Amino acid sequence: MLARKDVPTSYHLAVTADDALQGVTLVTRGADLFAATHIHRLLQALLGLPTPDYRHHPLLTDASGRRLAKRDRAMTVRAMRTAGMTPVQILAMAQSSGR
Repeated sequence: MLARKDVPTSYHLAVTADDALQGVTLVTRGADLFAATHIHRLLQALLGLPTPDYRHHPLLTDASGRRLAKRDRAMTVRAMRTAGMTPVQILAMAQSSGR
């Protein structure tokens, strides 16, 4: 058996190889992807690839608690700026989210 149906193997392998090919040294992602980090580090060790540093942040959410994610079609920083939000307002929202 090469892969299990409940584990997105191609994603993990692609991300791990892509990071190595691009020379990524720092990966910053949401806390929701913390568990994937262990899989990526294992693949890096097995494939002899460099291991970047990893940092995980609390998920950024809107006022209703909905995560700000592309896959959920959340408003982007560019869209927020176009809508008139200042950088200070965007940072304040990001710093207060997930709490």
